Amino acid sequence: MANLLFLTQRIPYPPIKGEKIRPLQILKHLRETHDVHLGCLVDDPRDLEHVPTVRALCKDSYFATLDRRRAKINALTGLLTGQPLSVVFYRDRGLARWVRQVMRDVKPEVIFICSSNMAPYVIDLREPRGVCLVDLADVDSEKWRAYSEKESFPMGWVYAREWRRTAALEARILKECDWSTFVSAEEAALFARLQLGNPDKIRAISSGVDHVYFDPTHRFDAPYATDRLNFVFTGTMDYPPNVDAVVWYAREILPIIRSRSPGAQFHVVGSSPSPEVQALATLDGVFVTGRVPDVRPYVAHANAGVAPMRIARGIQNKVLEAMAMGRPVVVTKDALEGIDAKPGTEVFLAESAEDFASACLRAATAEGEPVGQAARRRILSDYIWAERLRGFDPLLGIPAPAVAQKVALS
Repeated sequence: MANLLFLTQRIPYPPIKGEKIRPLQILKHLRETHDVHLGCLVDDPRDLEHVPTVRALCKDSYFATLDRRRAKINALTGLLTGQPLSVVFYRDRGLARWVRQVMRDVKPEVIFICSSNMAPYVIDLREPRGVCLVDLADVDSEKWRAYSEKESFPMGWVYAREWRRTAALEARILKECDWSTFVSAEEAALFARLQLGNPDKIRAISSGVDHVYFDPTHRFDAPYATDRLNFVFTGTMDYPPNVDAVVWYAREILPIIRSRSPGAQFHVVGSSPSPEVQALATLDGVFVTGRVPDVRPYVAHANAGVAPMRIARGIQNKVLEAMAMGRPVVVTKDALEGIDAKPGTEVFLAESAEDFASACLRAATAEGEPVGQAARRRILSDYIWAERLRGFDPLLGIPAPAVAQKVALS
């Protein structure tokens, strides 16, 4: 089999966050046709126990341990070098040496890079290379731009700088690499509009969901009292868009719900809750779990999953997972990006706090059950991983039906 260099910024296991879920599924797909040489970083000591699991999927691998506190300090050197701080954050000398060695000695026919942050490991080298694909997933530069508009000085300035530097890196990736891929047609089209060049090198390849793991036929003990309404949000809880979403829900939406259903509860389920998220646990009816071994019991017993995203990029795994579990989901327009689900039939759509609260209460009635069932059917029809990931095959020279969408610029 051909050799493939696979770089991703975090060990792709356990699959508890978007930046692990998609790379893991892609890795499993590509190992069927390639000898995979995996390089990644491990930024959570608890994930070290999963190294053997991931190593077993690869012919060769390198796991660099990342001290987040030290990496944040080191990232400041990017202010002097002109690099994006996020690129410097994920820079590891040992991993860089390993990549150079693989490029020089193995000469991989294919290079698959997850995220713009990891691209400099390859594109800064002068080594000859085979087909190079960077799965950008989302337009990260636009995320930083959105942050800059919400924050005052000095963080507003830092985010604005990161926006400009990341946009420059994305332009370089588009120019120097063979393919730039995204999780939705919307993100791909946005990237094409911003870059104004090489549209034929841009593709949209959607994410899927593990429909066997997230299956409503599984039975779980309830992790909370079910004699009242329960609404659940899942995700990594130091990620700013998630922080913004749960703060808005807990402080503005939940009080409206509790005025009509006094016992209603909101469960924030996910690792690394920021201080701002932890503070929400002092509010009546709000529970912050931190990292849990399995999010499915929380979703399975919820009256509805919620995704009140006001800043969002790409596909929300939390929405796909709740849909796969057959639960009704209440979303904003931003949270529905890239997901072909019909509002009112397969999800509940709302924008204002008042409308979101009303939609949650509707989802908790008999109206929610058929919506959850329709959501499950949509997942089985359109969001099976194996079908979605075949879109990478023609880009990498693998004989397979092409499902990638060429970006429409009209």
